[in-house]
Formats: sequence, structure tokens, C-alpha cells
Amino acid sequence: MGEMFAQLGSVAAGAVFLWAMFQQYFPHQLRPYIEKYSHNLVSFVYPYIQITVQEFTENGFRRRRSEAYAAIENYLSANSSTRAKRLKADIVKDSQSVVLSMDDHEEVTDEFKGVKLWWASNKNTPKMQVISFYPAADEKRYYSLTFHKQYRDLIVGSYLNHVIKEGKAIAARNRQRKLYTNNPSQNWYGYKKSVWSHVAFEHPATFETLAMESKKKEEIVNDLTIFRTRKEYYSKIGKAWKRGYLLYGPPGTGKSSMIAAMANLLNYDIYDLELTSVKDNTELRKLLIETTSKSIIVIEDIDCSLDLTGQRKKKKEKEEEEEESKDNPIPKKGKEDESKESKVTLSGLLNFIDGLWSACGEERLIVFTTNYVEKLDPALIRRGRMDKHIELSYCCFEAFKVLAKNYLDLDSHHLFVSVRRLLEETNMTPADVAENLMPKSISTDDPGTACLENLIQALETAKEEARVKAEKEAKEKEEEEERLKGEKEAKEK
Repeated sequence: MGEMFAQLGSVAAGAVFLWAMFQQYFPHQLRPYIEKYSHNLVSFVYPYIQITVQEFTENGFRRRRSEAYAAIENYLSANSSTRAKRLKADIVKDSQSVVLSMDDHEEVTDEFKGVKLWWASNKNTPKMQVISFYPAADEKRYYSLTFHKQYRDLIVGSYLNHVIKEGKAIAARNRQRKLYTNNPSQNWYGYKKSVWSHVAFEHPATFETLAMESKKKEEIVNDLTIFRTRKEYYSKIGKAWKRGYLLYGPPGTGKSSMIAAMANLLNYDIYDLELTSVKDNTELRKLLIETTSKSIIVIEDIDCSLDLTGQRKKKKEKEEEEEESKDNPIPKKGKEDESKESKVTLSGLLNFIDGLWSACGEERLIVFTTNYVEKLDPALIRRGRMDKHIELSYCCFEAFKVLAKNYLDLDSHHLFVSVRRLLEETNMTPADVAENLMPKSISTDDPGTACLENLIQALETAKEEARVKAEKEAKEKEEEEERLKGEKEAKEK
């Protein structure tokens, strides 16, 4: 045994000596040819193929992280971390989840349809110190995949696509979702250009906590779930993979909470678009291009954002003013402020929703909210643009039971009968009901009963106010009819 190790040591020492001689004395001009033919020679006897994926890709002067590398990293962290011996830990999402990934120079095995493969995480460190604008540029990390050459078609055709798809899905589950708002256009250019600013999206609303009828909630959840899984269907029918939702109803009926519940159900980002800060249709298109897939684009209170409802009328009035200006050359005053207003048009917004540019991303929802749906132009909310119209109205008894469970942890109570009767007789928004159900004191022995009594009192007050208002309006209407009748009789005399 000792003689065998001695011989192996001699062979290794000889190989190292020959390699050192080759590096020092062999002409540099001939080395590429030697390496080329040596690789060809090895390929005849070595039955394995190796695929390398670099961490960064070069695009002219720009250097960005490879999407393929990121997807492979996520895939291996989920599927191979239990088999690796050296791991790296990182905190993601809500700063409470730990994700493990392969450490540098670690190798793990994977299996796909009975075929065994080897993944290795590698890193190259340059011998010379270089100056770089990128902190990670000095160290070049890459993944290498090794497999037998007889499975080449399976690996290239199916396995790699499987890895990329699974890696992206894992990244979507682990990522911290974001809430975006659009920046003023003067911040779009320069070194720190940014079209959108964002914060972490941590709204807790879910469909389980929404105060609305269970049947309507189930209908909306099913609609969203079907949309998320219909990529091939939308491609088959020739439509962009997007869907429009119009949420309308009185203030305080839960429109914003509904949007948050949608985002939490689908795991989407939210882009809250403030139309009044968008100068024109070109900027609106630029904002759309900078949004990502798997997102919800929201325009809240669209009836207040811009005067989109009256633009067709304005166009007619402008033509009439031009006709008048021919006869009266004196210009009208008060037009100085118009140049400062947003020039986003109804046509520009319609193209934003379902024009050619709306197909620049996929798997997106476009949501409009309004308190006065009758004010909106029919072209803006027709089916095909706002595909599903959802009315969020005053609180009903079923919605109240959800709120009672959320705020007081009550499934039943003897005061529920009175609450039900009053909710059927008067209108109160879920926001007002929730405020009355909020415990106001920690010293109360029975906070549930106290809060329900406060709600009953608030409902009775609202009922009385509605009655007085109705009587006043009826009286004013009667007086107006009497006045008109008197004027008519006077004219006839």
C-alpha cells in the first residue's frame, strides 16, 4: 500500500512539474491551439456535457443580473438545500422568512424523469485588483450543470425550461410585494431616474375579512382565480392577458380594501396611478411600459382624477368658441391656468386600458374606483375595458356578521336581531359600522354588548336623520309644485 501511494505521489509531482514547465516556457501564441485540440481529445472519451450560467450578462455598457441565474438560484434553494452540506442563509419577504441557498463551490444532485444531473455553484476571483463601479464585479459567480450526453435533448428541451419556470414561481412566492406610486416627470431622467417609487405592501385585508355577502365574495374570488390560470386561453382568443374591474359605490363601502384583498389573493404588486400628476398621453404610456407583470394598476376616484367625463362636450364648446372668435377677435381671459393642467385625454386613457400598448405586459389587472358611476363616460367602462363591474353598497346583515366576527369575535348575540332590523330600515356604510364596533375602552367588562349598543344607537340616529331629511325634501317638492302651479294659473288668466 505504501509503495502505491509513493508511486501516485511521484506521478502527481511529475504532472505538476510538467504543467509548470508548460506555463513558463511554452509559447503563448501556440497555447490556444493546444487547449483547443486537448478539449476536442477529451470530448471523445469524456461522456458528459456541461452548461454554464453566469450571474451577470453584458449588454454594451450595461451590466445586469441574469434572469436565468436568479431562477436557477431559487430553484436550487428550494429543491436542493436539503442535500447540500454548505449553505447560505438570507432573510426575505416580511423579514421573518429565512431562505437557504448553496454556498460557493458546493455541488448537489438533481433528478428529472429518472435522469441524474449535477449542479455546482462556482466563483472566479481575478488575480489582479481592478477598479469597478459594481461591488460584485470582481467576483464572477456561475452555476454549472453536468449531465450525460445521451440525455442532451431532454435536458435542453424540457429540464431547463422546467427549472426556469419553477424558479420564477418560487421567486414570486418569496418576494416582498410592493406598492408603487408615480413620480413627477422631472424625476424620470438623470443618474437616479425613477418613474415609480415604492414601499413594502403589507396591507392585511383578505376576502375573509371583507364585509360583504359571501356569495358575491365567492364569485369575485372564482373570477380572479380563473383569470390567473388562463394564459393559454387568452393567447388562443387573441387578447392581452389582462382584466378590468370597476368598483363603485358610496364612500366607505370598502373599495380600497377590496383592491388590497385582490393583491393578497393573487400575490400581485399594486401600482397606484395618480392621473393629476401625469402631463399628457405620452407620459401615461411611459408609466404603463414601466409596470411589471403580475400587478394591479389602480386609478382611485377616477371621476375626480381628471375631467374625463366632459371632454367630448369641451371639444364641442371649443369649436363654438372658435366660431365666435372669428366675429370677436378680442381673446378671452382666464386661460393661463389651462396650460398647467394635465392634458391626458379620454382617448389616451382608453388606449392605456386596451390599446396596442396595453399588451406590453401580461397577467395584469386594471382597477377603477368611483363613488359616482353615472358620471363616467360609457366608453370608459364598457365591457372589454372594465370587464367586471362590482357594486359595493351599504352594510347588510351578512356583512355586519363578518365585521362582528372581525372586531368582537362574536358569532351570535341577542342584540343581533335589533341590528338586523335597523340595517334593513336604514343605510350605513361598512366603515361606519366598523367604527361603532371598535372597542373604545379597556375597562368594559362586556365590550361586545357595549359596542353593539353603540351601533344600535347610531343606526337609530341615522334612521331618524333619514326620516327628517325625507320629510323636508317632500315638503320642498310640494312647495315647488304649488309655486309652479300658481305661476301657470297666473299666466292663463
